[in-house]
Amino acid sequence: MKGVILAGGTGTRLFPLTKVTNKHLLPVGKEPMIFNPIRQLISAGITDILVVTGKDHMGEIVRLLGSGSDFNCNFTFRVQEKAAGIADALALGRGFANGEKIVVILGDNILTHSIRKYVDIFKEQPSGAKVLLKRVGDPERFGVAALDEHNKMIMQIEEKPENPKSDYAVIGVYMYDPQVFEVINSITAAARGELEITSVNNWYVEHGTMTYDIVEGDWMDAGTFESLMVANQMLFSIDNTIKKGDG
Repeated sequence: MKGVILAGGTGTRLFPLTKVTNKHLLPVGKEPMIFNPIRQLISAGITDILVVTGKDHMGEIVRLLGSGSDFNCNFTFRVQEKAAGIADALALGRGFANGEKIVVILGDNILTHSIRKYVDIFKEQPSGAKVLLKRVGDPERFGVAALDEHNKMIMQIEEKPENPKSDYAVIGVYMYDPQVFEVINSITAAARGELEITSVNNWYVEHGTMTYDIVEGDWMDAGTFESLMVANQMLFSIDNTIKKGDG
């Protein structure tokens, strides 16, 4: 199984911090933000990792991460020419995945507890996809999952709904079988011209092959000033380590 970290985007919600710096290089706790998703993948036993970012900051990211020797992993890098959506960025990983299952993490998603047990469960899943969920107090800000808790399946994912069907947000950790790249080719761009990952996830929902797990520990999307502050507090409190969890 291989890992993909999506670290593109313009970081407009964090301007002017991001005027000359990719947001994934901003400090969270004692390290650059991108170190947390890297450590998450490594904690799950994934050491072959693709990093996708925009052309404006690829040099800085490569200079920071290098070959991966500092993490005992191997990095591959790809450039997303323009901000055309998460699914568009993921499509760049087709050759890298080379027919294997993948775990995808958005580079601004910070978690305190290892995702290993969820990855291990997905390894045994014959096909399809898995998303990780977290109960939140403001679900209208996120993609929200309507759940069939008896069968542990997702019935629908709605992006930033006015009337959420649950308070479970889909966080930025996704697991896919090799079919995901065909799925990306089949979806259409949203109104703003981007290929949205929610469209990919709903394809799996509609075909009955999307499973989920609810993450333990703390999670934060560090894409705003307020959430960046919370993410800093989260990781300072655990010295930027990854907790093993109960699994």
